[in-house]
Amino acid sequence: MAKNTSLYFRIVEGRSLPVKDVSGTSDPYCIVKVDNEVVARTATVWKNLNPFWGEEYTLHLPTGFHSLSFYEVQGEIHFGLELLRDAKGIGLRCHFIEARDLAPRDISGTSDPFARILFNNHSAETSIIKKTRYPHWGETLELELETEELSEGGTVTVEVWDWDMVGKNDFLGKVEIPFACLHKTPLVQGWFRLLPLGNNEDDAGGKLGALRLKVRLVEDHILPSTYYQPLIDLLVQSVISPDGSPLTMLEEVTTVESRQDVAMTLVKIYLGQGLVVPFLDYLNTREVNHTLDPNTLFRSNSLASKAMEQFMKAVGMLYLHEVLKPIINRIFEEKKYIELDPCKIDLNRTRRISFKGAVSEAEVRESSVEMLQGYLSNIVESIIGSVTQCPPVMRVAFKQLHKRVEEQFPEPENEDVKYLAISGFFFLRFLAPAILTPKLFHLRDQHADTRTSRTLLLLAKAVQSVGNLGLQLGHGKELWMEPLHPIILYSVASVKDFLDKLIDIDSETKCEVPQRAVFLPSVTVKEGYLQKHKAESPQLLSRFSFKKRYFWLSSETLSYAKTPDPWQVRSSIPIQCVCAVERVDENAFQQQHVLQVVTQDNDGQMHTIYTQCKNVNELNQWLSAIRKASIYNRRMLPSFHPGAYRSGKWTCCLQADRATSGCSRTHSAVTLGDWSDPLDPDAETQTIYKQLLQGRDKLSIRCFKSLSLSPPDGADCSVELLKHRQAAAVRLLGVVLDLEQAHATFQRQERVEAGSLILTP
Repeated sequence: MAKNTSLYFRIVEGRSLPVKDVSGTSDPYCIVKVDNEVVARTATVWKNLNPFWGEEYTLHLPTGFHSLSFYEVQGEIHFGLELLRDAKGIGLRCHFIEARDLAPRDISGTSDPFARILFNNHSAETSIIKKTRYPHWGETLELELETEELSEGGTVTVEVWDWDMVGKNDFLGKVEIPFACLHKTPLVQGWFRLLPLGNNEDDAGGKLGALRLKVRLVEDHILPSTYYQPLIDLLVQSVISPDGSPLTMLEEVTTVESRQDVAMTLVKIYLGQGLVVPFLDYLNTREVNHTLDPNTLFRSNSLASKAMEQFMKAVGMLYLHEVLKPIINRIFEEKKYIELDPCKIDLNRTRRISFKGAVSEAEVRESSVEMLQGYLSNIVESIIGSVTQCPPVMRVAFKQLHKRVEEQFPEPENEDVKYLAISGFFFLRFLAPAILTPKLFHLRDQHADTRTSRTLLLLAKAVQSVGNLGLQLGHGKELWMEPLHPIILYSVASVKDFLDKLIDIDSETKCEVPQRAVFLPSVTVKEGYLQKHKAESPQLLSRFSFKKRYFWLSSETLSYAKTPDPWQVRSSIPIQCVCAVERVDENAFQQQHVLQVVTQDNDGQMHTIYTQCKNVNELNQWLSAIRKASIYNRRMLPSFHPGAYRSGKWTCCLQADRATSGCSRTHSAVTLGDWSDPLDPDAETQTIYKQLLQGRDKLSIRCFKSLSLSPPDGADCSVELLKHRQAAAVRLLGVVLDLEQAHATFQRQERVEAGSLILTP
């Protein structure tokens, strides 16, 4: 029985963060570490002490992980502090080793850090390491003290600064060690979190601000596949038969809080079974048939609504990028000041960007309307021209939805309802959220700045109005949006025509799931340009030793070539030869975001390929993808070298033997969860089982409820139908109880085996 440990977390926002910049603001981001390895990093929110991230992650964790930490980055420093007492006198010795995750203070996105130790009137400084946020000093500094200073107490302060050639140096953070600690423990060493000015560890909780998180740790014991097959069979039968009782009962026992997870899991299960369209059709038909007022259709967070959202993300993300990315990139690059709300127009901003002197409020609104009209026109044109780009499986699902709504609301006055049902999902729950927060849909690596965020918000509002077919224009409170009403109404006819073409597809069309969602040997699960280290040319300077190459990853090979052109000769690394996939310390090549893939050939020789990613998020994605591909390899290493072997020694541990064992523990089991993960029917069915287990009391009531009761007034339930549903509930409850018994049996076996191991000499 396998054990899966997953962590679901949402980094929501920060509040009242400390000032870091001379401008009185800060550029915060948050990182997540598992056993001290960075596994996720939010985008940077520029010049904001109350940042909103709203970023969600899923982490697959190793069984024996020890620690998980979330914090807003100030940086850390690694040093050892020692109190010296000998015949020569009394002193303080500080061995500065390195620092990491320092704040970027230069326009290049790096810093020129140096460290300083202070005690009373004594101080000493390290050398300056240029252009890095991960300096490695390896320097020892000593302060000579007077005997009377031993009894005075006080604090030893270690500071990190960014050196500037012109102007004042920038403060990066500090660590304070009470001098009394050195009397108790002569040597204090380790990694220390850097704090801002005016803070120490005791009062940091009140002055470092607050971080709001949502975290859920899930530990599952996964049974062999045969145990889950009865539940899979019931779920499959639910969408094949006209009744679908097991799905109906699953929705009844699902809490609102867990509905999104259940919807995501069901979409994956039915994608794997090739039944995702019948599954969605069943849920949507049930939702439509239970809706009397067309104005409330799909307005709740029902299982049908959540399943459609997750389905679009699963199969339509690449399509979304094709449609929106060019215009989103343009908005980010242009950084126009756009505002329509008179209460929010800041004429001071317009003066800073205008060479024509003062600008009136009317001129700001006029230019804003013109720019928004241009952006909106580009988006609508991109959408209506994308019919053939839309995945066929999405088009068939929308066609079925259109049919069900038309059957339920055939009246002429409800002519627009069948369009609104589709556009409500397509525009309001898919396109508009991606425009509002491009980072969360991987359209951008960073969140927008304040100005661009406002432009995106106004544009998302306009796209929502287009998706509503302009029916709500003039009914809201935001009357200042009226200048955009003409172009919104003009776009409605084009959107209706687009929706008609979108569903003009044969329902029997073979709708293959996007290959990235199924982990087959011949399928490329990740690809893109990386910088590959040219190891055969050690004489080159580090910054010139990386060459641009295009990489492909499948479950069988990691290959690369100069370009993605099919005629290019590829070099390939068999995945079965991979022994470790880890990140590399910056000081190994004086480069950030480098990963290493360690392999072992048939002769037992070890080889390492180094590649550089463009940012930390891309680094984590490649680490995770290659680790997932090699997760079942038998030759995975327990340790690795985070440095590189250069000049006859390892840069990390300074060992001269190239074949010596690694100096750091590997992290092969730490991976990020996303929609490109391979489908895992056993783990997904286990999730559904747990939901049913939590609701088994309700299932029991359905099983044993007396059939002598008459159906409620107005209900179309016959006695035969009630009997059929009761039988379905009995079968479902029986499957749940069988799985519960199987889990109990396996856990007893594990305890017995563990006890036998303890008793064995």
